[in-house]
Amino acid sequence: MRAGQPVTIRDVAQRAGVSSATVSLVLNNVADSRVSAATAERVRAAASELAYAPNLVARGLRRRRTNTIAVLSDEIATTPFASRMIGAIQDVAMRNGLLVFMVNTAGDPETERSAVVAFNQQQVDGFVYACLYHRVVDLPPGLGSNVVVLDGRTRRPRFPAVVPDDRGGARAAVTELLAHGHRRIGFVNDYSATVAADLRLKGYRDALREHGVRFDKRAVRNAEPGLEPSAEAAVRLHEDAGVTALFCFNDRVAIGAYHGLRRHGLAVPRDVSVVGFDDQEFVADYADPPLTTVALPHYAMGQWAAEELIERINGGTDQPRVCEMPCELVRRGSVGPPRADGT
Repeated sequence: MRAGQPVTIRDVAQRAGVSSATVSLVLNNVADSRVSAATAERVRAAASELAYAPNLVARGLRRRRTNTIAVLSDEIATTPFASRMIGAIQDVAMRNGLLVFMVNTAGDPETERSAVVAFNQQQVDGFVYACLYHRVVDLPPGLGSNVVVLDGRTRRPRFPAVVPDDRGGARAAVTELLAHGHRRIGFVNDYSATVAADLRLKGYRDALREHGVRFDKRAVRNAEPGLEPSAEAAVRLHEDAGVTALFCFNDRVAIGAYHGLRRHGLAVPRDVSVVGFDDQEFVADYADPPLTTVALPHYAMGQWAAEELIERINGGTDQPRVCEMPCELVRRGSVGPPRADGT
């Protein structure tokens, strides 16, 4: 072995005093009765001493694989609170000896199509198609059969997909308010008719129904993006519908509600309790008071997507399924009982 040259199987074989074929059997975990436990241990020790790393490219060519996967995302790579999905994919890939390529398309169809062409030229083994928020997607052509959709789903069940259980998370959030004695609970929903907005409204209604509370459409308002629309919606719900608690579509809406309520001399949770959704870092935990919210399972979803993709690459052919990942309620300081005087 020459200085500066990569360590080869021959080098390991020479150090261990065995043939190259024996080294290959041991390091590829191939059972062979001709290789004793002592010999196998000697081979592994030699490989460790020489810091031997297998040639993944050569191995991939033999298996007709490149040991690479691609992640196509809209805005995840540039959004801090969703980056845990990418981190999970990288962790799973590393444990399985895979390299991850990633392109952030900003939702541009032409960028997306160009990325698919480029990844296919690199002969990636499969794709994770990742979305910033739960939505129905139309996949670009050319992805092949080894595809998993992350935080989204196709109109027809073509590929495995993983999404947050938005409905169950909303039900947990409203149940928390009901458990504290609230019966006039408002919902500040997203103004867009998104999949998540629809499911969270259903979860809100599920919780009310389960506790015998009549649904009142006056207690639901849709707010456009931004603090001011959320602040206005929160105040209107308190003053016009008499709500003592608010469930908010996400944490940013909840922070807007905080501002609106505070400007009108109302305190959280003394006068109005508030629950958010997302558990956005440096938003929910740094709110005053810290926000009770529902955590989006970003890491768990990314992990599931990567493991499911690897299963498909390795020959798994189960029917496409949609995994609804549970969303955990995170209790902090923004929920209390309604005021005794009912105001």
